[in-house]
Amino acid sequence: MSQPAMKLDGAPDSGGSALLSVRNLKKYYPIRAGFFGRVAGQVRAVDGVSFDIPRGKTLGLVGESGCGKTTVGKAILRLTEPTGGEVSFDGKPVHRLDHKQLRPLRSRMQIIFQDPYSSLSPRLPVGEIIAEAVREHGIVPRSELNSYITRVMRSCELQTYHKDRYPHEFSGGQRQRICIARALALKPEFIVCDEPVSALDVSIQAQIINLLADLQREFGMAYLFISHDLSVVEHISDAVGVMYLGQMVEYGDCREIFRNPLHPYTQALFSAIPVPDPTVRLDRIILEGSLPSPAQEFKGCRFASRCRKHMDRCLNEIPQEKDAGGGHRIACHLYE
Repeated sequence: MSQPAMKLDGAPDSGGSALLSVRNLKKYYPIRAGFFGRVAGQVRAVDGVSFDIPRGKTLGLVGESGCGKTTVGKAILRLTEPTGGEVSFDGKPVHRLDHKQLRPLRSRMQIIFQDPYSSLSPRLPVGEIIAEAVREHGIVPRSELNSYITRVMRSCELQTYHKDRYPHEFSGGQRQRICIARALALKPEFIVCDEPVSALDVSIQAQIINLLADLQREFGMAYLFISHDLSVVEHISDAVGVMYLGQMVEYGDCREIFRNPLHPYTQALFSAIPVPDPTVRLDRIILEGSLPSPAQEFKGCRFASRCRKHMDRCLNEIPQEKDAGGGHRIACHLYE
């Protein structure tokens, strides 16, 4: 089902104002069975996701493990080929380009992976890790490469002498700074941040988040920020999208979503945010039942089996996405 997308400022999309436009994005994985590996079903990892991200803005994507957040990011960059839908970057149809046509866009769209330990080659020194793609894409003349890498490293709070060291010689926070420097060196306009702080200590998380925010202000990059940590998402995002079993159930301005979450799933997620005050009593919403399989066919709302507010129609009718005002969009029968 194709869904309209909204800009992060809440205004209707004007068709071309967004740096990144995603329409009805789908990614299915076949389930094979039998000796001959026939396709017995499909795992709908992403099933009809739509949104826009303007230049210099951040969309936070949240949801529990397995909801398809990371798959969305990889499908946008075509690190995994989408099954359906459309992705446009700066007006160019990413989903229709062959590998030769896609190559010039690779440097403009980058990703910071979740694990800074496995995403860096242990056989290359840091300077070469950062310089490798810069040299390949011809970002700067070869005569300026060394000084350019030095400037990029300093922007990410890395020292010049770190160039000759190997990844195993660094802490987790420093490794993530190296990953950020590797992405930044290609002068990207859009970065997928795939849980970039989840593997780090809390104190280091704050440093990395502040670094990403500073770099965005300086270079005007757009982020798709994927995270489980809602407090981090609230701090860095301009808008928030809430995913459940491959679909976007709520989407809108960050302040509005956190002030007034409407979908029962969003309310349950936000009720789990810890409050640093022992005198405050939390009204936790405990989701009952288990997470349904993304391989099954759904006649109605995917959240109905775990929703404490579900109605009969929720089991038999798929909710349509509606505008709750100001670009706050929700897919739930409660708001019809």
